[in-house]
Amino acid sequence: MVKDKLILALDVDGRDEALRVVNQLKGSISIFKVGLQLFTREGPEIIRLVQEAGANVFLDAKYHDIPNTVANAGRMATRLGVYMFNVHAMGGYEMMAMTVEATRKMAEELGVRRPIILGVTILTSIDQKMLGREMGIGRNMEDEIAHLASLAKKAGLDGVVASPKEIGIIRKACGQDFIILTPGIRPDWAGKDDQRRTMTPGEAVQSGANFLVVGRPILQAADPLKAANKILEEMEKAS
Repeated sequence: MVKDKLILALDVDGRDEALRVVNQLKGSISIFKVGLQLFTREGPEIIRLVQEAGANVFLDAKYHDIPNTVANAGRMATRLGVYMFNVHAMGGYEMMAMTVEATRKMAEELGVRRPIILGVTILTSIDQKMLGREMGIGRNMEDEIAHLASLAKKAGLDGVVASPKEIGIIRKACGQDFIILTPGIRPDWAGKDDQRRTMTPGEAVQSGANFLVVGRPILQAADPLKAANKILEEMEKAS
């Protein structure tokens, strides 16, 4: 169902606003992203509250640390019952592989489904000039993303977070069964904000994205439910 492919980013300041949005939109959207802004303010309790409201949670913590630390964070994310979470692929093979194994063991111990684990390739706010000048990476953007996606797959991750612009190269490198979640989705009627490598919802679906993350075009709309349904309609037409 298209409804299960659209993820709303709960980039708000507190639980009251977050739960208001969840309750308003959960009939149209089944997965909500809890990122650093909301998680830092409310902690793990916000995950439980969103789940109790009848929705799934994508914990967008972008873990990036030594392997043992990230693996243990993955164990705790599993205990929280999140639907999916992510790590930075630049953390390396060992960090990713240890996290997959730790979450698998925890899920078996608890008798629950292991969360989907995604690797973040290159943030959608970064362009080619920034990649070279600020990050010191000599590869071009597409080659670097293909490399990181392949490394994530080798480590056992279920997929990656990547710009919709790179869906084709990731599919070529990692195959059709590899999950691709795409932020940087901007409908024609919304501004790009700080996103640099963007696509419309329809373009992303046609390109082969499994999940689309949208935040401000819905949250800042005069009628968020109408905006969400408009995006879902565009995704449905493109499917």
